[in-house]
Amino acid sequence: MFRTWILCIAAAVSCLLSGKILLHYFQLESYQFPGYFRTVRRNLLKAVLPGICVSVLLAAALLPAAVLNAAVWDRPVVRALHLILSVLLLTGGGWFLGRRLSEKKAKKAFVLTARMKRLYAVSLAVMTLILYFSVRMTNSQPGRDAAGTAVFICFPLLLPLWIALCGLLAWPVEKLISELYFRDAQRILRERKDLIRIGITGSWGKTSVKFILGTILEEKYHTLVTPASFNTPMGVTKVIRSQLEPGHRVFVAEMGARHVGDIKEMCRLVHPQIGILTSVGPQHLDTFRTVERVAKTKYELIDALPEDGEAFFADDGDLCRQLYEKTTVSKHLTGTDPEKDEVWAEDIRYSPEGSTFTLCRGGLRKDCTTQLLGELNIRNILLCAAVAFCLRLSMEQIARGIAKIRPVEHRLQLIRHPGGPNVIDDAFNSNIRGAKQAFQVLKQFPRKRVVITPGMVELGDQEYAMNREFGAAMADCCDAAVLVGRKRSAAIADGLKENGFPEDSVFVVQSLEEATVLMREITGAGDTVLFENDLPDNYTES
Repeated sequence: MFRTWILCIAAAVSCLLSGKILLHYFQLESYQFPGYFRTVRRNLLKAVLPGICVSVLLAAALLPAAVLNAAVWDRPVVRALHLILSVLLLTGGGWFLGRRLSEKKAKKAFVLTARMKRLYAVSLAVMTLILYFSVRMTNSQPGRDAAGTAVFICFPLLLPLWIALCGLLAWPVEKLISELYFRDAQRILRERKDLIRIGITGSWGKTSVKFILGTILEEKYHTLVTPASFNTPMGVTKVIRSQLEPGHRVFVAEMGARHVGDIKEMCRLVHPQIGILTSVGPQHLDTFRTVERVAKTKYELIDALPEDGEAFFADDGDLCRQLYEKTTVSKHLTGTDPEKDEVWAEDIRYSPEGSTFTLCRGGLRKDCTTQLLGELNIRNILLCAAVAFCLRLSMEQIARGIAKIRPVEHRLQLIRHPGGPNVIDDAFNSNIRGAKQAFQVLKQFPRKRVVITPGMVELGDQEYAMNREFGAAMADCCDAAVLVGRKRSAAIADGLKENGFPEDSVFVVQSLEEATVLMREITGAGDTVLFENDLPDNYTES
């Protein structure tokens, strides 16, 4: 019995060490099971290979027990030596496989968080118990009897399912821990009666608007903005509990969503007084299914505002404006239409160095300069300026804040390389409207222009059509197109071809690393390269 327990523990450890990539997928999908299984299906070979390799290790570890005769096997020293060697083979082999089969250059690294440590612990216990009782039910010895040996060797083949089962069993504990932290963050905000709470959501533009708004409001208020892409309930909870200080007067929370009800949950935490809707469009359609469900979810922020709340909308002439029209609390619309928009821009001019425009509100006018590129960034600034006016910043304070705005990393960020090509880094979260704006920005640059892109994902049934439209929009802005991912890029290539883009200027590569090497070969000093979108590791083609 002791020997069986040790072998079960060693086999479970080997599965967990070699299956690090599966745990990484689970983490990348925010521990959501539908996303995890989609990722496993998309990367089926990578997902099943660890289990297959561990099965081979188990077969090798149990082989001596199967071939040795009873007289030799019954010697205690032989059994002890076999057990030690088996444990070393399984744990060492699992560690080696984990190193070899995990993502070598992960864009978002696997992080051994407290939650992941708990998942490891639960997984070790659950897998060990499943193995042990499966063997006991066969009333056999691994390596000595066919049934017990078969249980051991076949167990790792279902490793993706075992990881999901362990995640499911760990969920109640995680939910309890999360709720305790969540309620503590609620208490902290509840005690801050002086704190102005702002929520931002939208299909795109959330992070840019958040940082732009934070920069402008700092001209008058000490402002806390949730960092990076912290836009989940637990991410925002962590920020409130660890970073909110007594001196902060404004708290700006980005609110992301992949399912109906996600924004409502965020509002249960933050209780915003001001709500900002940046955009509504076909993002995350693999979970939302329809744009109407996207709009309903984003509008949860406006629904959560108190009666004296303030709602701000970017005027897109489409869904955002429709949502603005139906809103009953105090509302504000911003854009480029002086007839309909409360805050608008005139005399917009773009250059490779940035943008200039006249900020307008009623009879007020102020010339503004920013390093940000593209019309969407101007629209984002206008949205933030409207909020600033509402919070009683002067036109001069707003213009001064606009001048201080710096490009957000990976969002139309211009990176100059003296002696080499300029790079426009627009790698974060591409969408069709943002991509078209990025292409227009690229057209303003002289010399050779190159686009490197894997296209767009999470668009459900519309993915092919929208990537073809993406390719069509790209056709007149660049001299060369480098498409990453042979399967996914087919739609982009079709869009390019249909719009007369020369086929010999389309290059298809398998990875971003290959694209970067090719970029160095086809560009020179003064050329410009646009990196449009960069998919996370769970979308890498096998």
